[in-house]
Amino acid sequence: MAILISVLALLATFYQLHLQRVHNEKSLKPLGQIDLPDYNKQLAVHVRNNGLGPLIIDRLTFIKDGQSYTIIDDCLDLNPRSYMRMAINNTVKRVVLPAAYLVVFETQFGEHEGEGEINHARQQLAAITLKVEGRDIYDNKIRLERNFNWFSRYMLDG
Repeated sequence: MAILISVLALLATFYQLHLQRVHNEKSLKPLGQIDLPDYNKQLAVHVRNNGLGPLIIDRLTFIKDGQSYTIIDDCLDLNPRSYMRMAINNTVKRVVLPAAYLVVFETQFGEHEGEGEINHARQQLAAITLKVEGRDIYDNKIRLERNFNWFSRYMLDG
């Protein structure tokens, strides 16, 4: 009888360990989101982590006119010195902590620059789609995708 109770207690312990791991996986899950800020003469693309666990980004893929690129520079006809960007590839990974974001692209226009320059950058960005491939600390795959059509909403006609 004592051996039976010991075996049942051992099985209950293993089941509790399994439940704890499942709970931890769900509790520490990152919730990724691609944000496209466009205000105060600033244009940006951010990968935000709204979850409670770290988001490990393995790859960024930019798609423009059916072609895939690993860096945003290849998709834009802008002066490379006019914007900040982040490259991620097989050798360079990034970790986005909870309640933080990764700057994929960001530019700030000066006071001397007008709507023409801003609209040109918006037009360049609006044709791009970003795919983010990442994972959590338990190696569960996370994929995000968003097109940048959002930038075309402020563009002026003519």
